[in-house]
Amino acid sequence: MARETIVLTDTAQGTWRERFTANAKQGMSGSPVRLAGGDAWSIDKFPLKGGLSDGIDVVRVSNGAFSMDVLPTRGMGLFRGVCAGLPVEWKSPVAAPVNPMFVNLVERGGLGWLAGFNELLCRCGIDSNGPPGLDVIVNNEGQKTTAELTLHGKIANLPAQFVEVFVDTDGPGTIGVTGIVDETMLFGPCWRMKSTLSTQIGSTAITVVDELTNLKSTPAELEMLYHWNFGRPFLEEGTRLVVPALEVAPRDATAVAAVDTWDTYTAPKAGFVEQCYWMQLAGDSRGQTQVLLKNAHGDKGLSLKFNVQQLPCFTVWKNTQAEVDGYVTGLEPGTNYPNPKTVERSHGRVVNVPPGGTYRTETTLAIHPTHDAVTAAEKAVQGLLGGKQTVVHREPQPRYQAKG
Repeated sequence: MARETIVLTDTAQGTWRERFTANAKQGMSGSPVRLAGGDAWSIDKFPLKGGLSDGIDVVRVSNGAFSMDVLPTRGMGLFRGVCAGLPVEWKSPVAAPVNPMFVNLVERGGLGWLAGFNELLCRCGIDSNGPPGLDVIVNNEGQKTTAELTLHGKIANLPAQFVEVFVDTDGPGTIGVTGIVDETMLFGPCWRMKSTLSTQIGSTAITVVDELTNLKSTPAELEMLYHWNFGRPFLEEGTRLVVPALEVAPRDATAVAAVDTWDTYTAPKAGFVEQCYWMQLAGDSRGQTQVLLKNAHGDKGLSLKFNVQQLPCFTVWKNTQAEVDGYVTGLEPGTNYPNPKTVERSHGRVVNVPPGGTYRTETTLAIHPTHDAVTAAEKAVQGLLGGKQTVVHREPQPRYQAKG
């Protein structure tokens, strides 16, 4: 494999490029780079200026069919993309990327994370995710005490200290970006996330690989959830979710009331109250699974692929409120369900990583822009069940939430 790389940010070496462009004509360092998949690829890095976006770095990776905006300033989150002419995004009341310096995680009772929430992919973790609340920790004096956790943790609001873009010439050619983000403090969690987004030239898919390393000399707890969020044109009245679910369980009374339509979506409705469903998914012999979201006509869809051995818990968030309020659904593979950390710990769903150990995750987003592509993806998802029937519970189940 022939790989060419360029470092855009490296705080340890004092490296920072405000702007950068690479493409077939000028390559990564001024010389042409021809890839078998075609010449319509590019990598661009540029800053945002003004308002709450001031100081945000954007790395736009385009393979000729799929363009994606990566935000190193916001924990290597994915803001939005375009694939085969289709917008891959959702419309949040928070219109533009928000610099983390303007996000106060503790405001509104620990819900401040939502003041920056508008991305296609927001990571929730690394030390914790789920709703705000109290956890029990051991402090610097070796005593058990309580600590306040905010909504969905810190990683989405931490900037990368190292960013590198690359081009691989093998096969059709692959381009991408790697970033390193630290979530660390004295007498507290010490995590390093190395995240790589890559895509082959001409592909309608992107892959995100995260390597989560415990930097401490003692074991550490990990919770990680991938909050993928989608709106139009994939979400509309009649959109259907196709999943290889072994079990589906409603989170609360609101979800119970709509359990008969857990896999379908409505038009926007003012005042809609969010519904969440916990799921266990079937995988193949290697643990690989796939979920599909398809529009009402079945001619536009998207799928997520991941491994249930890495991300065994799957949450569906239905938030079909008025367009102006944020019409969106979340497809959320995770190491745990987004319950309070104390609940997930009691169920054994908080991952313990040894000193210096690394936990790896991989997710792939694929866009299906035609009826035939959607049909093929649906067949693949349904095949994962192997003839098994989905058990849909009509009441919340103790094993998915607080015991007792």
